[in-house]
Amino acid sequence: MATIRNPILPGFNPDPAFCRVGDDYYIATSTFEWYPGVQIHHSRDLVNWRLVSRPLNRKSQLDMRGNPDSCGVWAPALTYADGLFWLIYTDVKRRLGNFKDTHNYLVTAPSIEGPWSDPVYMNSSGFDPSLFHDDDGRKWFVNMVWDHRRRRSSFDGILLQEYSTTEQRLVGPIKNIFKGSPLGLVEGPHLWKRNGWYYLTVAEGGTAYNHAVTMARSRTIDGPYELHPNIHLITSKDAPDAPLQRAGHGFYVETSTGEVFHTHLCSRPLPGTRRSPLGRETAIQRVVWGEDGWLHLAHGGQVPALEVEGPNLLPHPFPPEPERHDFDEAELPSPFQWLRTPEPERIFSLSARPGCLRLYGRESIGSWFEQALVARRQTAWIYSAETSVDVQPETYQQLAGLICYYDRARFHYLAVSAGDDGQRVLQVISCLGDHPDALMSYALESDLTLPDGPVHLGVDVRLAELQFRWSTDGKTWMPVGPVLDASILSDEAGPGAHGSFTGAFVGMAAHDMTGRAFPADFDFFSYREDSSGA
Repeated sequence: MATIRNPILPGFNPDPAFCRVGDDYYIATSTFEWYPGVQIHHSRDLVNWRLVSRPLNRKSQLDMRGNPDSCGVWAPALTYADGLFWLIYTDVKRRLGNFKDTHNYLVTAPSIEGPWSDPVYMNSSGFDPSLFHDDDGRKWFVNMVWDHRRRRSSFDGILLQEYSTTEQRLVGPIKNIFKGSPLGLVEGPHLWKRNGWYYLTVAEGGTAYNHAVTMARSRTIDGPYELHPNIHLITSKDAPDAPLQRAGHGFYVETSTGEVFHTHLCSRPLPGTRRSPLGRETAIQRVVWGEDGWLHLAHGGQVPALEVEGPNLLPHPFPPEPERHDFDEAELPSPFQWLRTPEPERIFSLSARPGCLRLYGRESIGSWFEQALVARRQTAWIYSAETSVDVQPETYQQLAGLICYYDRARFHYLAVSAGDDGQRVLQVISCLGDHPDALMSYALESDLTLPDGPVHLGVDVRLAELQFRWSTDGKTWMPVGPVLDASILSDEAGPGAHGSFTGAFVGMAAHDMTGRAFPADFDFFSYREDSSGA
């Protein structure tokens, strides 16, 4: 049997919902403010995975313009029943302060590639929704409930309500079925049934370093639920030296061979730090049913393992993702996403200049509405990325280039702009997380004057060090600016323990504060990583 090496989905891929359909396995993960919404990966052996769908890809399903950083799509739940895939998701419109505006929806599809339906509105009482298909044909909806009063905790338990497929709405009484364990901050509920027991797994402890998968069960779906004798099935909260930290929030699946596994999110902090630029990633653990009727990690204890014995399934590898994309196709290559807007034609085109990705400079960097930024996940601690941009800014209010981005307050930007005299210049712009002002700094004492023609831009990231470089021909490179801190592009560099939820991206950007939507043409984008350092 092959070995599963964690994380199975490296880089920003949190809140993994796990689903089996025959011999096919699917994991759906959160995408927050990145568009299209929800990533679904496919495997046939639990070892090799490939991205097959981002189902929330049109305005009727998802419009995140105006959503603050780390809002948007939280914790999707993917199930299969009655010949359909059922995808539940939250669109979070506000997360700071006492209140959260969390709207929950359902879409369905006959196949994982779609077509996915327009959404059915469910409720807005909290986030992390999930749908359970009982063996009597009834369907039950669960979500955590948010208490804005904060008299005890804002995480006030898990709500249960029936879903009517004929009426396409939630019906009947609403009951709070589980208040969680003493660890608190109960969220991420998922239900399943086995041997007459209803099992409930939840995430607890917050998604930082006290995170955990907590397990409970009941003879009736509405409780009362008793806690697992160990309370937590998976957690790293008491193992500060474990390589997989922040472990929690996942789902259980039984394979076609009768083996059982449980997904969970995790993070890998940079050595010697508590910062994880790769974000919250997806891992999988082999579990076993004990004689006590509870799940336990197959290797013992509660701490997740880096390497896990895989299932007794035939190997099913997929072709590797190419390192370089030349933008010769009609569609944006699958690694790339953009921010918030369901109208991508306003921020980029693959046909305006064939063989190039044209970005139309829109609002300023950090805009929550319409920002022309197309990027891919950082998936290793050590990587290099390069692109070539052909752009003629006319004013300092226009800029375009290569960006390493977390959110509006955390980025490093190697940008081609214009000086006061109209001459093209190269700038290194950073924002180091100075909430709430998000003030930028310029790393060069004076802008670097550029010759005419396309400019090659590159970046090398090695652990917490980030170095930009540039070239006129893509062969002879010159460093530009000082070595910068790559670790700021992480959840933990933000405000508070649970203040940010995505991960580092690297990509292309164009910004035009004049409103004239000036174009920037990117000829290619390459990304190559050294996985030996991660």
